[in-house]
Amino acid sequence: MDLQSNQQSTCNNQLKLKVCGLTGLDQVQELISMNTDFLGFIFYEKSLRYVLNHLSLEDISKVEHQGKVGVFVNESIEKIFEISQKANLNFIQLHGDEDENFIIELKKKLNPEIGMIKVIRIGAGKSEQIQKTINQQPTIINYLLFDTDSTAFGGTGKQFDWNLLNEIEIPLPYFLSGGISLKNIHQLSTINQKPFSLDINSKFETEPGIKNLNQIKTLRKII
Repeated sequence: MDLQSNQQSTCNNQLKLKVCGLTGLDQVQELISMNTDFLGFIFYEKSLRYVLNHLSLEDISKVEHQGKVGVFVNESIEKIFEISQKANLNFIQLHGDEDENFIIELKKKLNPEIGMIKVIRIGAGKSEQIQKTINQQPTIINYLLFDTDSTAFGGTGKQFDWNLLNEIEIPLPYFLSGGISLKNIHQLSTINQKPFSLDINSKFETEPGIKNLNQIKTLRKII
């Protein structure tokens, strides 16, 4: 599943699934066998799910999957480039305060086949501010990702007000994140422009970095 086929799939209303915060190869292989579309590896040292505390870049590079996503928070261009090469990543997810100039310079350095995901963190702000942030994103971004704002840059298990998504124009396919669970998944019906993919993490864990595969299987059946 390359970048082009990923983007084309937005036309057929097939909701995809990204499981983020992975730390174990056994669970990675289980998720691959479940046809999980995107595998998220967090390269943010302050995260409870910092992948390099558990796996090496070589381990990740050997994972045979076309949806390997590296999650970075205010990291240097050089470090992102190095990790993307050594881990053989397919997507870069920028979860920090990276501005347009940073993204453009990063894109120049990366393998051109690597897709770019920019996170829009949503807190108590109004839809006008969210729209402004979206409009400021460079055209080289392939996907947006909406997540609940927090000082920890995600992983809160808290849901933002999805109704805000009905008050803005979303020009790109997007990932929906932030406290998605089996209890609130039915609320997707309230969103006018449906997400390209769900992005699940803490609500489908037994402990940080250890996923509840049975719950993920249940979610798969629902979507």
